[in-house]
Amino acid sequence: MTAFNSDKVFVLCFQEDAERLYKACKRYDLLNKFYQASNQWQKAIETAEAHDRVHLRTTYYNYAKHLEATGEQSLALTHYEKSDTHRFEVPRMLSEDLQALENYVNKMKDKSLWKWWAQYLESQSDMESALKYYALAQDYFSLVRVHCFQGNIQKAAEIANETGNWAASYHLARQYESQDEIKQAVHFYTRAQAFNNAIRLCKENNLDDQLMNLALLSSPEDMIEAACYYEEKGEQMDRAVMLYHKAGHFSKALELAFATQQFGALQLIAEDLDEKSDPALLARCSDFFIEHAQYEKAMELLLTAKKYEEALQLCLKQNLTITEEMAEKMTVSKDSKDLPEESRRELLEQIADCCMRQGNYHMATKKYTQAGNKLKAMRALLKSGDTEKIVFFAGVSRQREIYIMAANYLQSLDWRKDPAIMKNIISFYTKGRALDLLAGFYDACAQVEIDEYQNYEKAQGALTEAYKCLSKAKTRSPVEQESKLAHLQSKITLIKRFIHARRVYSEDPKEAVRQCELLLAEQDFDSAIRHGDVLGFLVEHYVRVEEFHMAYRYLEEMQKRIPPKNLSYYVTQQTTEAVHRGVGIPVSRTLVPEICHSSMDNTEVEEVADEVEDP
Repeated sequence: MTAFNSDKVFVLCFQEDAERLYKACKRYDLLNKFYQASNQWQKAIETAEAHDRVHLRTTYYNYAKHLEATGEQSLALTHYEKSDTHRFEVPRMLSEDLQALENYVNKMKDKSLWKWWAQYLESQSDMESALKYYALAQDYFSLVRVHCFQGNIQKAAEIANETGNWAASYHLARQYESQDEIKQAVHFYTRAQAFNNAIRLCKENNLDDQLMNLALLSSPEDMIEAACYYEEKGEQMDRAVMLYHKAGHFSKALELAFATQQFGALQLIAEDLDEKSDPALLARCSDFFIEHAQYEKAMELLLTAKKYEEALQLCLKQNLTITEEMAEKMTVSKDSKDLPEESRRELLEQIADCCMRQGNYHMATKKYTQAGNKLKAMRALLKSGDTEKIVFFAGVSRQREIYIMAANYLQSLDWRKDPAIMKNIISFYTKGRALDLLAGFYDACAQVEIDEYQNYEKAQGALTEAYKCLSKAKTRSPVEQESKLAHLQSKITLIKRFIHARRVYSEDPKEAVRQCELLLAEQDFDSAIRHGDVLGFLVEHYVRVEEFHMAYRYLEEMQKRIPPKNLSYYVTQQTTEAVHRGVGIPVSRTLVPEICHSSMDNTEVEEVADEVEDP
């Protein structure tokens, strides 16, 4: 007896040491197993819940098995539920007590248990009760199966239609097929997504209309099978073409469409062709569309097939408008291996030429630029009249000819009222080293100052700049250059004399008048100074000194040289009336109202001079 007690104490000490060591090294999984092995289930569950949750359900399950073995079914049932194994273990445990099992199933309201109980009842031939529990479990396939077994196929059909359950529909379709109710079988095969079976029945029973709809819903393989069926029958070939097309079998679809002359189908097929399609198919389609005068569609297919030359020739021949999208499709990138670089540039220039003929100047500019022909690009841009883009293009191109072209274009605008345009003209002629043309522009500026503003001081400055530019220019004809320089110098001299006469008038009127009269006698006088300005100056002077006969003489000279409507540019209405009163002659015509003149902004000619740069 003493020896037995000693062994028991030793075992207890060993267990305590094991428990302490498991806890110290935090091996709660081993500690859980230790508690289970030593029949300490409460500690095992507490350990699993607190530290070993990965084994919690296993612990519940093992404890439930232990309770079942000891006859404690109520507690075992609870722990089977906690371990989530009650759907199998509880029916097994209560299999000897059917009433208790039925009560448990009804209490749990679990679909899996309802289904299990329904299957059990069905095995016991209690079909009505089985149907009740299958309905609770929402097992529509089993409901349909049992109803079919009982011969209640109408009720089965209602369930299949209401629920749309695939398995139920398939089972019902098989039943209808066995009873030769083909249309119902096709319907339920379709509901079950079993299209191949539905297609099979349609082919066997000549249900061609339903066959088409089913094939379109099915796989490409089924589509091709249905298309072959239509083709073999030789009827409704449009359906065969459509199915081949939908299945991705483009070559067969096109072949059949060509053979049966189905133009509408060809158009639909052509829309799905891309660069991955067979080039021969693309070419054949384009030829077909050309034959039937559908040139734009043919053009798209040629571009898809990368037959750029043929597409462009078709465009030229049929006078098709090249849209931006078409032009971009015809543009081969530099990195492309479809065309060598020289051919690529030629193609781009041909596209641009076509755009030019169609008046699409911006697109032409773009394509000429991509082809590397900036001069043609500039010519196209000039035709567009887009001043902002012309100025920008000239600035980025940095080519002498383009600078000159841009400046020439800007001179055709109303540069007199826009200093920014004047600056660009000067800048472009300077950068283009076209000093002879710049000299001509300064000459034009001088003439504007005289004609519109009577500002001879600014005109003199502009002519001086023109003389500087022309003297530095390198022209083809030195003789002609010298002649132009002499002419400019003559104009500058005459204008200087007139400016001097007006300036000294306040101090020496007689000298000013003498200078003006001498100017009127100069041979090239009218090339530099307007008669009206000098004659008007003399008329004003003689009115001021009350020598009206002399004033009238110069006024008559003005009337001979200047149209009546322009007289008011040079003498005021009051001056004209004073002259007539002074000589006692009435005014014989209605005078034109005086027009006030103001000179151009004072900075403009100075800016003109400042912009000139040595080449």
